[in-house]
Amino acid sequence: MSGTFVGMPAFPEAARDAVRDTTLRGNLRHATHTIRAKRAKAVAEVSDWAALREAGRRIKDHTLLHLDRYLEQLEAAVTAAGGTVHWAADAEEANRTVARLVRETGESEVVKVKSMATQEIGLNEALEAEGIRAYETDLAELIVQLGEDRPSHILVPAIHRNRGEIRDVFRSRMGHWGRPAPEGLTDSPAELAEAARLHLREKFLRAKVGISGANFMVAETGTLVVVESEGNGRMCLTLPETLISVVGIEKVVPSWRDLEVFLQTLPRSSTAERMNPYTSTWTGTTDGDGPRVFHLVLLDNGRTDTLADEVGRQALRCIRCSACLNVCPVYERAGGHAYGSVYPGPIGAILSPQLRGTGSAIDASLPYASSLCGACYEVCPVAIDIPEVLVHLRERVAQGGPVTREGNKVVLKPAAGHGAERTAMRAARWAFRHPGALRAGQRLASRTRRLHPRTLPGPGRAWTGSRDLPAVPPEPFRDWWQRTHGGQDGAR
Repeated sequence: MSGTFVGMPAFPEAARDAVRDTTLRGNLRHATHTIRAKRAKAVAEVSDWAALREAGRRIKDHTLLHLDRYLEQLEAAVTAAGGTVHWAADAEEANRTVARLVRETGESEVVKVKSMATQEIGLNEALEAEGIRAYETDLAELIVQLGEDRPSHILVPAIHRNRGEIRDVFRSRMGHWGRPAPEGLTDSPAELAEAARLHLREKFLRAKVGISGANFMVAETGTLVVVESEGNGRMCLTLPETLISVVGIEKVVPSWRDLEVFLQTLPRSSTAERMNPYTSTWTGTTDGDGPRVFHLVLLDNGRTDTLADEVGRQALRCIRCSACLNVCPVYERAGGHAYGSVYPGPIGAILSPQLRGTGSAIDASLPYASSLCGACYEVCPVAIDIPEVLVHLRERVAQGGPVTREGNKVVLKPAAGHGAERTAMRAARWAFRHPGALRAGQRLASRTRRLHPRTLPGPGRAWTGSRDLPAVPPEPFRDWWQRTHGGQDGAR
């Protein structure tokens, strides 16, 4: 995976600055609460939601277990349909491949469908270094690009902006990228949308090369699927002469029938719609219909390493709905930029450290960017147990141990700054293995409870700086049970 955003500090430092921004917090609170409420209503309409969720989990787990076979089947189907498949082990290889394919067309401009994979590898920057300008056509992505900003949400990259800020960006920056904003542009949603539509129309009609990602790839037919709400994707996928799709290898599903599940759960979980306004599918090339040349770049970039982790691999089930972000109390207050990745929120806290490793300060801190409340797991349409993976990754950061990196088994050293945590865990392990010592310690803690401080000293000071230290009960549970039930396990 490409590096973190330049200059990003560890999550605690970045979040500390973000929570002081009252405008940011207001924007996030309004947007996430609105989306959250709409999603809950849309999901409640489906009587078999739990069954759909379980079906999605099983399809994804089955596919990941047999990923090699389905990827080979996909390659054969795409090739038979007239497309060309390229394999990219990492971001550098993917960027190099896409840049070469664009140069071979003789063009220096491309239009893009919103794509997390291309953001992950830094494709726009790589193309710019090759003299190729990439134009984002999703409205939120356009706002981010014009404002020289960074995305802060999976579904709504400009969620941290309000209408007034968007109006100012359009007024000051649209003219540098093409058609300027209309005179007297206000912050009316209709006027902002019309300004974007006029600005992008000339790009759609002029572009000879389109670049996309994909929400799903169907192995049995070689079909790619993009779902979106604005229609810009349909324009990018049909008007250019050459289409290049960069897609993570985990996006494959075995059969066309599997889409029945995901085309119900994805729109309700993401935009709270019963179905996506635009669902575009394409299979290779067809004479007289759509692009004449199609290239599929299959991206690994840490996914195979993630697949090797029996606990962490469930992150690859993700269908990028963003439901976990909208219910997360940490994301709502800190925003997406604090995560230092194009994958913010709870899913980013488990995906980025696996794709990139935990060598950097930001990636080592991401597994701790959670209260472990479990709200993310409850709303996930493919049942990713994000809290389980967070705890798993915290253990990796604090303890080190064997992992797979770039296909090789390596042993990580414990991250710096976790010595006190490791000491505390070892002490707890010893105590739990010696019941007599544990019982004596509990009784001593109960008898001295009035002397206990309200905050912890030393390394524990940071923990109690934002939490109440739980009060020790007057007596241990074992003593209470012995006193009230006489130690009889069968007593009611």
